[in-house]
Amino acid sequence: MGPGADVALSFKSGIDDPARFRRSRYVGPHFGLTPRRYSSGEVDLSGHISKMGDRHVRHMLYVAAQITLRRDQGLWSSMKAWAMNVAKKRGLAKARIGLQSRCTKCG
Repeated sequence: MGPGADVALSFKSGIDDPARFRRSRYVGPHFGLTPRRYSSGEVDLSGHISKMGDRHVRHMLYVAAQITLRRDQGLWSSMKAWAMNVAKKRGLAKARIGLQSRCTKCG
């Protein structure tokens, strides 16, 4: 079992017309999955995600990432392996957000 039809339908309705995006990497920023930036003079900080896009789609992608990470060991993929490496280094919450961002690039 995977994230299912709810996530797919939310993602599809959030995208609406795929022709609007020239590249798949532009989908993440559409949903607010980019780091918030603050720069002034000598300071250049990269913060949490900006959360400027569709809140429901962002939540459903987070749920999909959480389900993907909690699956059985038999269901292994390269994306899950990447996320587990991130989880070892930076924690499970950051791995979920990273996996969520990568899922939008696959859409």
